[in-house]
Amino acid sequence: MNLTTARSPFSVSSLSNGDDRKFSLGGCSSYDTDSVASRSSGVFSGYDTLDTPPSYDFYSNTEIFGRAKKSRPSLFQLHSNPQDDPSPPPLYEESSVDKQSPDEDEPTEPPPEPARFGWAQGVMIRCMLNIWGVILYLRLPWITAQAGIGLTWIIILVSSSITGITGLSTSAIATNGKVKGGGTYFLISRSLGPELGGSIGLIFAFANAVAVAMHTVGFAETVQALMQERDVSMVDKLNDIRIIGVITVTCLLAISMAGMEWESKAQVLFFFVIMVSFASYIVGTIIPATPEKQAKGFFSYRADIFAENFVPGWRGLEGSFFGMFSIFFPSATGILAGANISGDLKDPNVAIPRGTMLAIFWTTISYLIISATIGSCVLRDASGYINDTVSSLSGECLGVGCNYGWNFTECMTNKTCPFGLSNYYQSMSLVSAFAPLISAGIFGATLSSALACLVSAPKVFQCLCKDKLYPGIGFFGKGYGKNNEPLRSYLLAYIIAICFILIAELNTIAPIISNFFLCSYALINFSCFHASITNSPGWRPTFRFYSKWLSLLGAVVSVIIMFLLTWWAALIAIGIVIFLLGYVLYKKPDVNWGSSMQASSYNMALSQCVGLNQVEDHIKNYRPQCLVLSGPPCMRPSLVDFISTFTKNHSLMICANVITGGPSPGTVDSAKISTHLKWLDKRRIKSFYHTVVADDLHVGVQMLLQSTGLGRMKPNVLVMGFKKNWRKACDHSIFFLSDAFDLQYGACVLRMKEGLDISRTMQAHGMEYFKTNFRKIFYSLCELMATSQPTTVFQTRQGKKTIDVYWLSDDGGLTLLLPYLLTRKKRWGRCKVRVFVGGEAQKVEDQKQELKALISRFRLGFQDVQVLPDINGKPQSEQYSFIHSIAVMTFCTYLIETMHQRFKHFSHMFVQSLRQIRLNEVIQDYSRDAALIIVTMPVGRRGACPSSLYMAWLEIVSRDLRPPVLLVRGNQENVLTMYCQ
Repeated sequence: MNLTTARSPFSVSSLSNGDDRKFSLGGCSSYDTDSVASRSSGVFSGYDTLDTPPSYDFYSNTEIFGRAKKSRPSLFQLHSNPQDDPSPPPLYEESSVDKQSPDEDEPTEPPPEPARFGWAQGVMIRCMLNIWGVILYLRLPWITAQAGIGLTWIIILVSSSITGITGLSTSAIATNGKVKGGGTYFLISRSLGPELGGSIGLIFAFANAVAVAMHTVGFAETVQALMQERDVSMVDKLNDIRIIGVITVTCLLAISMAGMEWESKAQVLFFFVIMVSFASYIVGTIIPATPEKQAKGFFSYRADIFAENFVPGWRGLEGSFFGMFSIFFPSATGILAGANISGDLKDPNVAIPRGTMLAIFWTTISYLIISATIGSCVLRDASGYINDTVSSLSGECLGVGCNYGWNFTECMTNKTCPFGLSNYYQSMSLVSAFAPLISAGIFGATLSSALACLVSAPKVFQCLCKDKLYPGIGFFGKGYGKNNEPLRSYLLAYIIAICFILIAELNTIAPIISNFFLCSYALINFSCFHASITNSPGWRPTFRFYSKWLSLLGAVVSVIIMFLLTWWAALIAIGIVIFLLGYVLYKKPDVNWGSSMQASSYNMALSQCVGLNQVEDHIKNYRPQCLVLSGPPCMRPSLVDFISTFTKNHSLMICANVITGGPSPGTVDSAKISTHLKWLDKRRIKSFYHTVVADDLHVGVQMLLQSTGLGRMKPNVLVMGFKKNWRKACDHSIFFLSDAFDLQYGACVLRMKEGLDISRTMQAHGMEYFKTNFRKIFYSLCELMATSQPTTVFQTRQGKKTIDVYWLSDDGGLTLLLPYLLTRKKRWGRCKVRVFVGGEAQKVEDQKQELKALISRFRLGFQDVQVLPDINGKPQSEQYSFIHSIAVMTFCTYLIETMHQRFKHFSHMFVQSLRQIRLNEVIQDYSRDAALIIVTMPVGRRGACPSSLYMAWLEIVSRDLRPPVLLVRGNQENVLTMYCQ
C-alpha cells in the first residue's frame, strides 16, 4: 500500500498555508506546527507528528554560528494532550548556554576560527621532534659505548615497546568520543575519573615543565662546547650553560606566547633542519675518514669495531643497564606531544592515533640505525693526537685502533682519552659529512623538544585549572586570544624550567622526569585496561588495534621500571599521586564525566547484590535496614540524623518521600532528587533517597513497603515520626504500622518534644510566608540548607547520660539491639544503658537475675537491669482525666463499629489504656534526665483496635517527656542469638 495515498488531509504542507486548526488522526492528537521537525518527520512517516528525525544537534554540545541550536522534543511534549496546554513550548529553542539578552547586539560576523592542525603537522612531526630530543645527538653514542650495540638496541626496543603500548592505549582512549583540549590529563580524567586524572594531570604538567629544562640544558651544552672549541667563555663552563639556558628558554617563551601558528611554523623549520642533519650524518659514515678523524676514533664502517662495540663496556657510577635506560627513556617520552594539544587539532580522533603510532615507528627506526652505524664506525677511546700512530710510538699496542695503524694505549691505560664514544659527546659531529649541520640538528632537536614541552605543560595545566579540582590554581586557567592561549600557565612553566636549568646537569635532570612520565604511562595504560574490563556500553573506541591485556602489561611494566630505575623517586612519585588522589576523594568535586570507575562501581555493586541471593539470612548477620518515611530529608533532619547514627557504615538506610497526586511533568525531577542527595551528602549521611507518586499517602507507603530495595538489600524496619496533630486530621500512621506488620517489617516511631518537621517549627514562630507558601518553595529551602545545615540533638555528644530501655514485651530483641548499636558510636559511647521490665513484687530479685543472665548471654554489655513491679498499678487521678478526654470519642466510635462483638473487647482496650497511662508516669519518674528513651510499642489487633484508640496509646505513653522517645516493635522473629552458629 502506498502510504502517501492514505496521508491525512491535515498534512503539514496544508497547515503551512494558513490552516491553524488542531487535528487528530486515529485518536491521537498533535499540535499544529510549521516547525522543521514536523515537516521532516512527515517525509519519514507519512503522518503528522511532533516526532523528529535524528539530528546532529540533538547529540552535540556545541553551537553553529548564525543558527539556533535545535533541541529534541521532550517526552511530555510528545505524550501530553494538546487540549491541556493551548501554547505548547517550542520544539526548537536557542541553547541556554551563552544566550544573549534581547538588548545585546548579535555579532554580524562569526568569531575568528582558531588555527587547527592535521595529523602530520599537529601530531606526527611534533611527536617526532619531541622524541628526537637532546638524547639522540648528545647521549645515544655514549649509551652505545656503555651498553654496547646489542643492549642499546634492547634499551631502545623496550622503551619503544612501552611507548608503543601506551600509544595504542592513548589511541583507543582518544577515539572513544570527541576529545577536547587538555591532552593526557583530559584522556585520563575522562576515562578514570577526576581522582586519578587530577593527580596525574599535575604530575604530567610538572614533568613537561622539567623536560623543558632538560632539552634547554642539552642545547646550552652544545653551544658551550662550540664556545670552548674557540676558547670563548663568559664565566665558567657550568655558569655558561646556565646563562645560555636562561636566555634560550626566554626566547622559546616568546615564541610560545606569540601563538600556536608561530610555534607550529618553528616546529616545521626544526624538522627540516633535523632531516638535513640526519642526511649529513649518514653520508659522513660512508665517506672515508681523514687522518684527523681517525685520530679521534672514526674509521668509517669496520666489522671489528662493530664486534668490539657490540658488547657492553660499563664505566663510571652510571655504568649499568638500568642506569643507561633511565638516561635514554626520557628521549622516548615525546609520544604525547601531539595528544597534549588535542584542542588545537582538526580531528583528534584521527590525528592522535595515526600521528602518534607513525612517530613511534619512525623514531625507533632512526634510533636503531644511528646506534648501529655509529657503533660500527667509532672507537670507544681515542686520543685525538695525529702523532699517536703505531709507527711513531713504541711499546705494546692495545685496542682495535692498532689494526688501523693507531696506538691509543697510553690514554686508554690512564683513562684520559678525550675522544671516542665513551668520552666525546659530540661524536655525531665527528662522523658527519659537515659538522655544523649536526650542531644545527642538535639545536633543532633540543629547541623543538623544549618548545613542544613548553606548549604541552600549560595546555594540560589549563584544562586542569578549568576543572577546579584543586584550590588556588584557577588563576592560571584563563585563556587569551582566538586559540585560548594559557599565558599565565606559560609563565608558570617558564619559572619551573628556569629553576631546573640552574642545575645545569643533563644526567641529573633526565632521571628525575623518567618516573613522572612512567607514572603517566602506567595510568594511561591502566585507563585503557579498566575501561575495557568494565564492559561499559559507552566504551566504543574506533581504534581497534589495542588489547586490554597488553595495556595491563604496559601499566605493570611501567611501574616495575619506575622502581628499577630509582626506587626512592618511584616512591615519591607514587606518594604524590596518592596524596593528590586522597585530596580529590575527600573534596569530592562536583563533576560527572562517565568514567570507567563509575562503570566499575556499578559492576561491583551489581555483582555483590546478585551474589547476596545465594547467601541465606542468619541471626548473627541481622542488621536493621531502615525505610525512613522522612519526606524531603531536609524537612525532618532530626529523624534522619538519628537513624543514620546506627545505620551509617553498617546497614541500609532509605529516605522515602511520597508525592500525592497523579504523575505530572516534573513530579519526580532528577534535579530535585539530586538536591536531596546533595543535602544528605553534605550532612555525611549515607542513605538512599526514593520517591514515589501515588494518589494518596497510604497507597504510596504501601508501594514503598512492597517495592523498595534490591534482592536482599531491602529494608526490614519501617521508621516514621510521631504526628502530634493526629486527632485534628486524618492520620494514616496506624495504617502504615499495620501494613508494616503484615509484611513482616519491624517498626519504629520517633517522637521529640519540639517535633520533627522543621516546617512546623517555622509556622509556630509566626512565619506566615512559610505557612502559606511552604510547599511551593521547599526545594529551594533544601538547596539553602545544603549550605547551611540545621543542627540537631543527635549530632552532638551525649555525654554520660543514660539510654533507658523499657523492654515490656518480647519482640525478638530489636528493642535491645538498637541501643547496643547506638553505644558503638562515639556520640553515644559514654551513655549507660538501663533496661526496665515489668514484674511482680514477690519475684523482683528472681526476675532480675533471670533477665540479667539472658542479656549477658546476648553479650550486649548491659549491666543495669531493673524490674518494675508497679508498672501495672493504677494511674494517678489527674492522668486518668487525660485519657478520659482523649478516649471518650474513641470509645464511642469503637462501640458503634463493634457493637456486634462481645463487650469484653471494650474492657480489654480500657485496661490497655490505663496501662499506657501508668507507663508514662513510670517513665517520667525514672527517665527524666535520660538521653534517649526506648519503649516497646504495643500492637493493635486488626479489626479489633480502632486506629484512633491505638494512636491514643502511643500519644499517652510518650506524652510530656523531655528526652526523645523511640517506640520500637520487632517482627517477633529473633534478631539476637546466644549461640555461635
